[in-house]
Amino acid sequence: MNTIDPRITVGVDGSAGSTAALAWAAKTASLRHLQLRIVHGLQLTSLYYGGGLPGAGAGALFDAIQADGERIIADARGLATSIDKDLVITTELPNAPPVPMLIDESRHARMLVVGRSGAGGFTGMLVGATAATVASHAHSPVALIRGREDTSMVPDSGPVVVGIDGSANSEPALGVAFEEASLRGVPLVAVHAWNDVTYEDTHGTARILTQPETLEEGEQRLMAERLAGWREKYPDVEVRPLLVRDRPRHMLLEASETAQLVVVGSHGRGGFTGMLLGSTSQALVQHAQCPVLVVRPERKA
Repeated sequence: MNTIDPRITVGVDGSAGSTAALAWAAKTASLRHLQLRIVHGLQLTSLYYGGGLPGAGAGALFDAIQADGERIIADARGLATSIDKDLVITTELPNAPPVPMLIDESRHARMLVVGRSGAGGFTGMLVGATAATVASHAHSPVALIRGREDTSMVPDSGPVVVGIDGSANSEPALGVAFEEASLRGVPLVAVHAWNDVTYEDTHGTARILTQPETLEEGEQRLMAERLAGWREKYPDVEVRPLLVRDRPRHMLLEASETAQLVVVGSHGRGGFTGMLLGSTSQALVQHAQCPVLVVRPERKA
């Protein structure tokens, strides 16, 4: 059984994307009164294969990479301290590729934070399958830090947005979204997108034969039921339900334009089928205009 430490872990590489991720992680750790762990993967083992740098040449290159990694960690610590001088900060500089390192780090973190892109040890961190791999296999929630209009300008105002699909898998995401909205003192926009015809749904035929008005009433009841318990637990959070007859990725991408955070489950059913395997996840990872927090269901022993 994994031991969850009171910390947020962030991967850094010195790029603008990872610097934005570091700042977001430091602010979030400060807000939650958690420790901040900063990690950077050196990947020295990759130089042993086809590098063509035997002897002293290889040693000099290793030393240079080590020194650069230490500089990146030192700069990151300095930035985090400037955000909150009282943050408890730990660092790690392992000789390991980023994906397995980050997944391993997530075993002991409350949250794992990575930037939208990077260089060095985190090159292309959030391009294509790599992001899906980290978010799909991490043991903790994963925050993918994106900014407005595909920049590193990460928003710090606006509501928290959460996607609801009515499945049990969306419950952990709802809980995290309510907590984030409460901590930040902002409203929670709960988005439930549905279609009257859902071909992926095993009940697709029944949906086709049912009047859209009847379906919408059922979706409204489902949404209200999912929100009820969390509203009681977080009475301070203003909830803005948004029920739309549309594809979920369209609404979540649109909502991200004015949000400071979008929270989604790692997978679900209906409108969110294959959340981190298909087009919806790729759209959010590559086009959302605010950080995206991916929450996996708790793994059973």
